[in-house]
Amino acid sequence: MKLGEYLEKFGRTLFEAPLAEERPEEPPELAEIRLALLDQIREKSYRLGGRKVFPFDLLRVELRGAEEARQSVFSGQFFRRYLEQEVRGALVADGCRYPENLRVEVRATADLPQPDQPWLTVEVASQQPAGAARPVARLVVRQGSANLPEIRLDKVRTNIGRVVDVYRSEGIYRRNDLVFAEDTDINRSVSREHAHITYDPATGEYRLFNDRWYARAGAPSTPVAGDLAGGPAAWIVRDGMSQEVHRTSRGVKLQPGDEIHFGRAVVMFEME
Repeated sequence: MKLGEYLEKFGRTLFEAPLAEERPEEPPELAEIRLALLDQIREKSYRLGGRKVFPFDLLRVELRGAEEARQSVFSGQFFRRYLEQEVRGALVADGCRYPENLRVEVRATADLPQPDQPWLTVEVASQQPAGAARPVARLVVRQGSANLPEIRLDKVRTNIGRVVDVYRSEGIYRRNDLVFAEDTDINRSVSREHAHITYDPATGEYRLFNDRWYARAGAPSTPVAGDLAGGPAAWIVRDGMSQEVHRTSRGVKLQPGDEIHFGRAVVMFEME
């Protein structure tokens, strides 16, 4: 059966009778593409608040060496819908949160891959408004001893903490990007999972989130062993005024020149 004929038959089963017990067997090409997508999802997902998260809303698939007769099939709307449904179904089955506007793009070309190139590649990305370029931002360490003197904020989410990997009873829970691991007085004021910064492509904003709450002096608390109690977990000094970053789902919008305090460690938020 030709690929186009298969997709037509498969489409009727998949979209017109989604609860059907039987569905045609996938050709090896489709199976390989689907598995490559799922591998990227597993690789790029992480745990947050006890639940898995896939933060990217765009999966780009590039197929090289496709026959001319098949290019329109691979690049067509149906094939994209098929892949999107497979991806969403796998994420739901895995209990993984994902953006509602998750899309799959497919580009098929007749160009043969080079000897060191695969015929199939998959990339994850975040969609941005047409013509909008992501502003370049970074954190520069001013106080404390971190694994990097500065870090470029080129990910959807950047984690800050005192250890590289944070473990819970079920295994690794989180991986920090900017790490204050050296045993110093300043570094000991940084929590294992202290804060994170996200980039919102819809608004072009970087937002800081407090992931740790330190009890005020005199208030009852049960701090994590090794974490510093007393005083705010994170705050910003902006235009000479101090602003505490409370632990909320909204976080705080960052502005160029913000001086960010994680306990006694200090970093500067800069934009180019």
